[in-house]
Amino acid sequence: MALHEIYLEIHPEDIAYVKFIVESYEGVGIIRTVDRKKAFIVLLVAEDFLAVARSLLAALHAEVHLNEIPQPAGISDDWLMKELATESFSQ
Repeated sequence: MALHEIYLEIHPEDIAYVKFIVESYEGVGIIRTVDRKKAFIVLLVAEDFLAVARSLLAALHAEVHLNEIPQPAGISDDWLMKELATESFSQ
């Protein structure tokens, strides 16, 4: 199963809201905070739900500042993202 990572920059005060909305759509994806200080998050999405996740992000963009960004260098705050990065290098 392919896992897609969609990195986003948002306002810090919107992290909990975006996480709640995305994760309320069961199975679509999970949100991880990869840099609290810069308010960078990542949406981890299974391949089958990528179109749904993109639609959901488009709708959220109308409510909150949401900017898709490339994967930040030196992800340091999130243990899961460190594990995924290590796993992808070892394959």
